[in-house]
Amino acid sequence: MVSLTIYGGIKEIGGNKILLEDNGTKIFLDFGMSFKRRQEYFEEFLTPRTANGIGDFLALNLIPDINGIYREDLIEHLGRKPEHPDVRGVILSHAHADHANYISFLHKDIPIYCSETSKSILDAVDEQSQRNIENEVINFKKRPLYRHEYKNPPTERVFNTFRTGKKILIDSLEIEPIHVDHSLPGAYGLIVHTSEGSIVYTGDLRMHGIHAKMTNDFINSSKEVKPIGMITEGTRINIKKTNESEQKVYQKSKKEISKNKKLSIIDFNFKDIDRFTTFYRIAKDLDKKLVISFKHACFLERYHKDKKLKSPNSKDENILILKPKRLTGTYIDEDYTDMYIKKRLNYPNIITTEEITKKPNNYMVVLNFYYFNMLIDLKPNGGIYIHSLSEPFNEEMEISFERMKAWIRHFNLKFVQSHCSGHINGTDLKELINTVTPKVLFPIHTEHPGIFRTLSMQTRMIKEGKEYKL
Repeated sequence: MVSLTIYGGIKEIGGNKILLEDNGTKIFLDFGMSFKRRQEYFEEFLTPRTANGIGDFLALNLIPDINGIYREDLIEHLGRKPEHPDVRGVILSHAHADHANYISFLHKDIPIYCSETSKSILDAVDEQSQRNIENEVINFKKRPLYRHEYKNPPTERVFNTFRTGKKILIDSLEIEPIHVDHSLPGAYGLIVHTSEGSIVYTGDLRMHGIHAKMTNDFINSSKEVKPIGMITEGTRINIKKTNESEQKVYQKSKKEISKNKKLSIIDFNFKDIDRFTTFYRIAKDLDKKLVISFKHACFLERYHKDKKLKSPNSKDENILILKPKRLTGTYIDEDYTDMYIKKRLNYPNIITTEEITKKPNNYMVVLNFYYFNMLIDLKPNGGIYIHSLSEPFNEEMEISFERMKAWIRHFNLKFVQSHCSGHINGTDLKELINTVTPKVLFPIHTEHPGIFRTLSMQTRMIKEGKEYKL
């Protein structure tokens, strides 16, 4: 018997946690954080209590209460006895937090399967993030009941990596990962061959990106297996076909920056290699230096090692790394305690805000909103801010967006929205589903599941925690 039980991504974007069982073999497809659900209860200064292990997360239904899957040190805080896990692995579609982050809570003996590039991304996140209970994906420090037991070294998780063409065998299950195009590299759709037939899982994908051919490869392979079930993302099922593309981001952004005679500020997701490449090209075309952060360098250096990504290194002649102020504000080496910065302080291409202010038109500065206080040192009076991210889609994001606009107004920056979504539009998604023609459709990662009812196939309106037999 084959069954699916879905614990996240139901009437929400992300938080995917899909339990697949076939004759006693259990695997999870993704185990991600639900941003929407978490934000209902927590904010910057009201956070889950580490001292309660995973108790706060279970009590508020942020993770499913399933025996035997969680870290022993975390369940001890709840007075529960350790249990050996019967889940045989987690197959990670890609390294975005809403698909990956709550692997942090899982038992060390549950192996993680992901693409080589996803593992590199997770390593980069681990290198430059402050450790907390919700981002210990690569390794974790045990949090036992008694302080004298805290001296143990980090526990490493077991990772098995793959690329397209390599199949994963777990008992009688055969999982076939096939690359797809998304807003970060290393994203995969999955075809799971079970005893009852094949089940397709899209992960997150799109048809309008630079690498749309990869998504076509996944669609063609999925069609061939005549799936008994299909689990599909539906982030933009309510959006009709658009003319967005990475090339349009390039053209619009280049036009705006070329007209600007002052400082250019750029904001995009560090993980998005396509977007980085777009602004790297623009910088070269306009004879400017692209200024990135030390955090961005953590990703770029790993991308550079992957020859298929064709990414420049962080020491590239067209790239500079912006040195932030710490402690004394004098840029002395002793000010920097974060290891990801300390190990790069001797790079030859480091620059400070004071140097940029001398000839601001020579630079394109990548500056995330959470580092906007550096605008005070950059001193722009006019110039341009290119927001190359999605527009706000919830109340908390709207509050941050208005705060961002206040900074932009204060420094007289021109706001330009220039973005290309990482998710497939509704028109293309319906065509994809009709091409694959699964027997049963399971829409997740969407706030509009009802729209899927218009398709000419059996569609489940999923209830969280309900077992669906195939």
